[in-house]
Amino acid sequence: MATPMASNNSPLPPAVPVFPLTGALLLPRGVLPLNIFEPRYLAMVRDAMAATGAAARIIGIIQPRPSSRGGDDPPQLYDVGCLGRITDFRETEDGRILIALTGVTRFRISAELDRTTPYRQVLADYVDFQDDRDDPEALAAAARAGLEDVLKAYLDTQGLAADWDAVKSADDESLVTTLACVCPFDPVEKQALLEADDLQDRAATLTALMTFAAGTGDRPTLQ
Repeated sequence: MATPMASNNSPLPPAVPVFPLTGALLLPRGVLPLNIFEPRYLAMVRDAMAATGAAARIIGIIQPRPSSRGGDDPPQLYDVGCLGRITDFRETEDGRILIALTGVTRFRISAELDRTTPYRQVLADYVDFQDDRDDPEALAAAARAGLEDVLKAYLDTQGLAADWDAVKSADDESLVTTLACVCPFDPVEKQALLEADDLQDRAATLTALMTFAAGTGDRPTLQ
């Protein structure tokens, strides 16, 4: 079951159910497929599907901090995640739910709510990401060419190939978003890509990460 995206001017929910997922990256207008099987997240998806208004079909994707694992306490979360709207929903015969989340906007956690559900919920602050629902400015020609050049070297070192016709025809945001999401960067690197200020900054971060992974540059300094 698929649903269209809401408009750029649609209201955003103040409270957001969050799915802490290490290594997952959802970006505005990107798509993240998920296979849901844990009872608490099955409940979260069903609640999101039943919600109305600004919260309808909304889930936040956020990474747990790597150093916060262990013990009985839930892991601490990074400050910034991305709101996703469920744009595809399918139930399987064995009780799983398959969904696709389409990125709406990033958010910053202002507070975590007291637990009243099996899953965690936070108060979301969107003020730093007001441009996320607008189409980004195109990359400079040199930046786009540099990204494509380093992609070739990166794929060679990974033993991978690409459909270069598809790469060449992809718009800047689609290319950057796809590479940021599918390349096997570590969680800190994924978080840096999420928190990049804009498409230009994200493309530069992506280029630096692939350059280092290809062995042709120094490790980039990440926040």
